[in-house]
Amino acid sequence: MTTDSLSETDSTCLINIENDQSYPSVVISQDDAFSDTLLQAILRARDAFGRNVTRSVDFRIDQLKKLRKCIDENYEEFVGALKADFRKPRMESVITEIEYVKNDIQYQLDHIHEYVKPQHVQKGLANFFDDAYVHYDPYGVVLIFSAWNYPVQVLLCPLVGAIAAGNCALIKPSEVASNTEKLFAKLLPQYLDQDCYHVITGGPEEATRMLQERFDLVFFTGSPVVGKIVYNAAAKFMTPVILELGGKSPVYIDESVGSQMTVAVKRILWGKLVNAGQTCIAPDYVLCSPDVQDKFIKAAKEVIADFYKTDPKLSESFARIINVKNFDRINSLLSKTTGKVVIGGETDRDECYVAPTVVAGVSSSDSLMREEIFGPILPIVTVDSADEAIAYVNRGEKPLTMYIFSNKKDVVDRFLARTSSGSTCINDTLMQACVHALPFGGVGNSGIGSYHGQFSFAAFSHSKAVLAKDYNPVLEFLAAARYPPYTESNTNRLKLLIAKSPLDNLNMRKTLSYAFTFGLGLATMLAGVFIYNKYV
Repeated sequence: MTTDSLSETDSTCLINIENDQSYPSVVISQDDAFSDTLLQAILRARDAFGRNVTRSVDFRIDQLKKLRKCIDENYEEFVGALKADFRKPRMESVITEIEYVKNDIQYQLDHIHEYVKPQHVQKGLANFFDDAYVHYDPYGVVLIFSAWNYPVQVLLCPLVGAIAAGNCALIKPSEVASNTEKLFAKLLPQYLDQDCYHVITGGPEEATRMLQERFDLVFFTGSPVVGKIVYNAAAKFMTPVILELGGKSPVYIDESVGSQMTVAVKRILWGKLVNAGQTCIAPDYVLCSPDVQDKFIKAAKEVIADFYKTDPKLSESFARIINVKNFDRINSLLSKTTGKVVIGGETDRDECYVAPTVVAGVSSSDSLMREEIFGPILPIVTVDSADEAIAYVNRGEKPLTMYIFSNKKDVVDRFLARTSSGSTCINDTLMQACVHALPFGGVGNSGIGSYHGQFSFAAFSHSKAVLAKDYNPVLEFLAAARYPPYTESNTNRLKLLIAKSPLDNLNMRKTLSYAFTFGLGLATMLAGVFIYNKYV
């Protein structure tokens, strides 16, 4: 891929993982050493996959256990790296990163034998006596790009899915979270198969160079801007992609919350302020009536004081913005707002600190509403009704998630029916991502594809349709009507064979199954009575 194929709008665009934008007028690195390293990694992975190393379920289980062992034996190193990158609080590192990945590994281990089994499907009369099923094939050699905001979770969870599905993988940690990147480069080769799994480090130039090569699937976590570049690059090879992007995830809260307003505000602010707001599914803005806004602000002041005591800047429970570049972007959005800062607003560039901040009276044209904030700032937009809130959401791109705080079922149902989002969480925030049985992913501008739990296995697997027939002469006689010469009578016979059968109906099959079981039981009972009367 050349530079002019990276972007439709900028022929000299280069992937920039750091701030999820694009550098103009930068020449792609032609570093021979990096290219050699990259090509050798791809060749080794392709050779391993060609030798069917990863096909064995036992091998996959072994690699998943070794990945878990890597985490367990280096637990504090991961905590330390995250603290060095973000000043991330220990609890956030443990719960949202390390234990999250360990739980994902265990989920795959608990279910992998179930996942790899062929999934048998319904058949019509034409194939009623044949075997029809879905067989799950690994794609091959996959490329995984991680994001910097959760550098452990968003690198290892896709890798867990890739391993469980039987793929080889090249994985690129984000260079922005540099301490975590170095730790991955050091540790993973010590635990995982060195032919099948390769850690590739580097910055935007190296990432762009990687996209010049052909992979069997590309998994990217980042912004829609860079996601489009990855998508265009993959299109050159018709490579399938999974894009986990972002967007402005709204929160709607209404008066029906009532006496539970403080609890609702706690849940909203926790979701907003975890990792200093640098979370792709963080609440991005609040939609509510003016009256609810006043109650929200009053409760928010008390909640933030309770969370961080006298000064969030001094609290060990509040992280920092990843670097100065991202701090400057967030600070610029805040400085240009036309809304009123009612809580917080303090910043410190030397420490990359932005205080927990709530801004009231924000309009749709405000600086805070032009892009995903990705920081600890929560704007409030006032609306007069749920319908107005729904219309507001629908004027923008489809968000990664939608949060609804309401005790009115009809309001919740309206949001579910009339808005589109990657996920929806009702009366809480972030917690939908903790349910491994739910898919995690966006829709439209917020992403393509999903993962987590069984969806991770599916994301990294090709669903291959299989129909297995034999040479039964009776079945061949019935199906012979398909052969030339074509006649009207043969056409009518085929129409009967391919028509939807009553047996295709799930309820009908259940009814017949129950009837058969009942009949078998009745016959057994009658046979027992006959034998008893005859011989006893």
